[in-house]
Amino acid sequence: MTTNKLQLAAYLPYSRANGPGLRSVVWVQGCPFRCPGCFNPNFLPFTGGWSASVAEVVAQLSVEADGVSFSGGEPFAQAGPLAEVAEQVRAVGKSVLIFTGFQAATLSKSTNPSVQRLLAAADLLVAGPYQREHPCHHPLLVSANQELVFLTERYHALDLGPRRMEFRIDTTGAVTTTGLLLSKKIAE
Repeated sequence: MTTNKLQLAAYLPYSRANGPGLRSVVWVQGCPFRCPGCFNPNFLPFTGGWSASVAEVVAQLSVEADGVSFSGGEPFAQAGPLAEVAEQVRAVGKSVLIFTGFQAATLSKSTNPSVQRLLAAADLLVAGPYQREHPCHHPLLVSANQELVFLTERYHALDLGPRRMEFRIDTTGAVTTTGLLLSKKIAE
């Protein structure tokens, strides 16, 4: 087992804009990549956010959700504890999707056991760094260099649905925007 603490940047109990079906979404804090135009620039520093145990994260996941999506920041920067979350999610029959800036080939060749555990517990991988100069209109890919890697038979390209964005307003009036950009106008 690895450390069971995660450094989190954000969490949504349910979303339809971060993968197929109804999903819980966990954004980790910290990313080694500095992709120009990153949608989550506040999640890049490895400091910030809040600390949570694997048990706390699993307890917060929506019972109604079809699965969980990991994003960030960079999920593979916290591969050990995320692998524990993913294994528990898969053990109850739910799916795991991971958005990563790493190339799939780099991850598959990794000798880090935590990286291999996280890959083994995932159903779907959106891999590759964001390149704003190569936009893409795929439901899950935001730049044409990225690849969609089906790690299990759970999903197929036809299951992915349309590209979506969600805007949530909480009781204090704070607005959360999530999902994949629909057009350049929204980003500006």
